[in-house]
Amino acid sequence: MGKVLSKFMKKLSTDGPKRIIMLGLDNAGKTTILYRMKRTEDFHTVPTIGFNVETISPCRGISLTVWDVGGQDHLRTLWHHYFDNVDGLVFVIDSTDSRRLHIARAELEGIYQHDAMTHVPLIVLANKQDTDDALSAEDIAEKLNLLAWPDGSYYIIPCCALSGDGLTDAFATLAQMIRSQKKAHRLNIF
Repeated sequence: MGKVLSKFMKKLSTDGPKRIIMLGLDNAGKTTILYRMKRTEDFHTVPTIGFNVETISPCRGISLTVWDVGGQDHLRTLWHHYFDNVDGLVFVIDSTDSRRLHIARAELEGIYQHDAMTHVPLIVLANKQDTDDALSAEDIAEKLNLLAWPDGSYYIIPCCALSGDGLTDAFATLAQMIRSQKKAHRLNIF
């Protein structure tokens, strides 16, 4: 009886929306991405002081509750408060801001030093690809030192928050990474 109840409770806990945090330096486009995924009409954003939360369904069968947390200097020190029970991380990069990529790299490395984040799937969104001076996803991966990460632990996806290009694919990829990780975890339990 206990084993049946345990399986039932585990099934219930995996059926709800998956908790995603979206982080990145200020002005990377996190809020624009969130609202572009939530609705398609035009919207205006202002710098996020605190966080925004929306639930999206990028593909059939999964809902993601996305926490868009502000990226200003003083807010980054609070990011660790959002790390508990996270199913996935979306890290947004402003592809035109090459002078601050070293800061983004340090922040990303710091995030994955927290115990709660060590095995959390990562999607890096190389935003603002619609501009002429945007770095390629490959250049950003190199500058963030992602090439040293294990294969399959992250994906870097070029996107444009204003047009929505790349966003659905990015969140669908994250959903698939979460499903795969949950399935592997279930197999290891039994």
